[in-house]
Amino acid sequence: MAARRVTDEPAFILHSYDWSESSLILEAFTRHQGRVALVAKGAKKPSSNFRPVLLPLQPLRLAFTVAGDGEADIHPLKGAEWVGGHVMPTGDALLSGLYLNELLLRLLARADPHAALFDAYAGVARVLASEHGDALEPVLRAFELLLLREVGLLPALDLETATLGALAAQARYTLVAEGGLRAATDADRASLSGAQWGALQQAQEAGTAYTALLRAVAPVAAELKPQLRALLQYHCGSPLLRTRQLMIDLQAL
Repeated sequence: MAARRVTDEPAFILHSYDWSESSLILEAFTRHQGRVALVAKGAKKPSSNFRPVLLPLQPLRLAFTVAGDGEADIHPLKGAEWVGGHVMPTGDALLSGLYLNELLLRLLARADPHAALFDAYAGVARVLASEHGDALEPVLRAFELLLLREVGLLPALDLETATLGALAAQARYTLVAEGGLRAATDADRASLSGAQWGALQQAQEAGTAYTALLRAVAPVAAELKPQLRALLQYHCGSPLLRTRQLMIDLQAL
């Protein structure tokens, strides 16, 4: 089967590592092809056109060749262009972006497109590069929810997972890694009311899913954070996410 050329593909670089003295292997998140591994030959040379472009959290347009039936693990990168629009995030925003990249690397299968998730990620990258203020936490929590839902790891948020019974609006429930949504106890670190969980479920089902989800997440972002982090780590497995460990180490200084 002849090689297929992909051109003008919206993408972000999730991670890169050395392949040889002059080349890089890239993990890219693309809108139409999903997560793909690419080899950028000569990208480390000072004269390479790739060198200033292949950066994380920057919107790109890529061209690459998919050989034969597309089952090859790594595809040759033919072109990369920076789309522009924002600068590189710094500080906590940069760490947050690298954290999202690590989640995508661990949870997304290769060659499995998620266009809505890609569009949400592009929006998050813009927020991270801006004077985001109080918007950062809701944006991160909404993306975590969307990611879990896209890969089939998020239970229904309007039902108790074990019984499939409807949530009582005023009762408190917590999301746990192995059991889904259950009634909260005094030992639980965080919880939401049944009405709040129901609002999150409705927001996910709205036509403008990410925008609606962001509005629903904003009032409960602090309570959601430990519950989603535990669920994500459970599905990512061991070891602890590197970016999470780095954040913990920095906070301990």
